[in-house]
Amino acid sequence: MIAETVCSAVAAAGLGIAAVTAYRKRFLAAARLVAYSLVPLGLVLTGAVEWAAETAFSPTAWAGFGVLGAAWLLFMTTRAVERRAGGSRKERKAARAAQREAVAPAASAPSLGQATPRPAARPAPTSRKTESSDDFSDIEAILKKHGI
Repeated sequence: MIAETVCSAVAAAGLGIAAVTAYRKRFLAAARLVAYSLVPLGLVLTGAVEWAAETAFSPTAWAGFGVLGAAWLLFMTTRAVERRAGGSRKERKAARAAQREAVAPAASAPSLGQATPRPAARPAPTSRKTESSDDFSDIEAILKKHGI
C-alpha cells in the first residue's frame, strides 16, 4: 500500500513539473515529462507494484531465488568439472582415435603426379596489322549499320 502511494505521488509531482514546463512554452520537454510521469501511475493501476512489493518482502520468494541460485551454481560446477575431466571414457577414447586417423591420408601425396619441367610453348607470332584491322573492321561495321 505504501508503494502504491509513493508511485502515485511521484506521478502527481511529475505531472505538476510538466505543467510548469508547458507554461514556459517548452512543449516537447513537457510531453516527455508527462510520459515519464504516467509510467509509475500505469504500474500502480496494473498491479505490478503490488506484485513487486509482495515479492520483495516475501521470505518464500527469497527462498525460491536462493534455490534457483543453488541450481545454477551446481549446473555450472558440473559443466566445469566435465570440461576439465574431458568427458567420459568412451568420449576420450573416441577423441584419441579420431586424432590418430588423418582426415585425408592421401592429401600429402601430390595430386597431379611428379612435376616435369616442360619447355614453355611460345605463341604463334601474329602481326599487329591483322589484330588492329580486325578491331577497326568491327567498328566500321557498327558505323555502317547506323549509317555513319
